[in-house]
Amino acid sequence: QVQLVESGGGLEQAGGSLRLSCAASGRTFSNYAVGWFRQAPGKAREFVAAISRGGSSTDYGDSVKGRITISRDNARNTVYLQMNSLKPEDTAVYFCARARGLTMARTTREYDYWGQGTQVTVYS
Repeated sequence: QVQLVESGGGLEQAGGSLRLSCAASGRTFSNYAVGWFRQAPGKAREFVAAISRGGSSTDYGDSVKGRITISRDNARNTVYLQMNSLKPEDTAVYFCARARGLTMARTTREYDYWGQGTQVTVYS
């Protein structure tokens, strides 16, 4: 059984930074791509970023490109999301998820294990 636990969310002023972490259990975590999604109240879950198994490839949603960096440390079974130049519209619950297959994906159906999420609130 794979468990994902997000941390690092909080309240931040616009223009500030936060780093989210996603810690995973299981020895095979490094064999899978990992993604971050976010969901604001009343909205659908939105793709934020994804990273390949080894970390050499990344993908970003259009709304965060240039402001967010995804990375991973497979020795620590952890994926990170560095968020800079935060905007109020970044306010959402952020989820990490493990891909079903070996490649990155942008749709929620391509992910099978999800964390409980961490709240990010950005105020102006």
